[in-house]
Amino acid sequence: MTLLSDQADAVRALVESADPGAVWAVGGPDGPYACSAGADDVLDAGGLTAVLALWPTVGTLVDEGALRLHTPLAAYGDEAAAGTPAGTTAHQLLTHPGGTAALTRLVEHLCGSTLAEAAATRVWRPLGMTRTRLADGTLRAPLADLALFLRHLLHPSAPSAPSAANIANGSNDPGDTSGPAPLTRAWTAESLRIRTGELTPARGLLWHPAPHGVWTHHAPADPGPAVWISPRHHRWAVLLPAAPGPLRTTFREAVFTPAGPARSSTSDGVPRV
Repeated sequence: MTLLSDQADAVRALVESADPGAVWAVGGPDGPYACSAGADDVLDAGGLTAVLALWPTVGTLVDEGALRLHTPLAAYGDEAAAGTPAGTTAHQLLTHPGGTAALTRLVEHLCGSTLAEAAATRVWRPLGMTRTRLADGTLRAPLADLALFLRHLLHPSAPSAPSAANIANGSNDPGDTSGPAPLTRAWTAESLRIRTGELTPARGLLWHPAPHGVWTHHAPADPGPAVWISPRHHRWAVLLPAAPGPLRTTFREAVFTPAGPARSSTSDGVPRV
């Protein structure tokens, strides 16, 4: 589902009216459809550390067989299970709030390095995200790198990704980045489905469902960055607000709602985020 010109104009007008300092982009498997200026400016994306560093690194460990989601952490050593109740699994940490600290400790134990080093080696460099850094607990990345990551989730088998210059000028040319894709289609598919049964709020693996077949991960604080992905619509979006307000919801509705305003009902247990 390619973003139509009128829809792109509407999204741009919405952001400029509600939060002129916000940074954003909307795209698909082949790159961006529309974005704000400053694609190469390095931004504070700390609220997205779990989904940009922790979640994909866990995925690489699962894909290579080094981690099984339903195996108790104690099976990986006392250090891996430190501070967690007996029987705790990686699946539980991925689907419950407050599990990221223990999950980070597990990842660092299995990788033999810090999360920052593991994410850079296993995910960011293979995707061409050369300016993404995790230092002193803060994730910093340019909009161009965020677009590379989200584009890959819709097309995980592709080894190439668009360059920062292409993001800035709106080109969809994939570029020349080569090498094996760090995240498999299977890991993304397993993460973007309800993994919590009848419990509410519903959750995937560090991703949360939103209306219209969309999945999101966002910072808990407002304003805070947010990303959305919709395999059904072959579309992704990222927003880094500069001011508090309801922009995250209205932006998501403008980008993903098929027709007309999104309803506010949550009778199906899906949160409005």
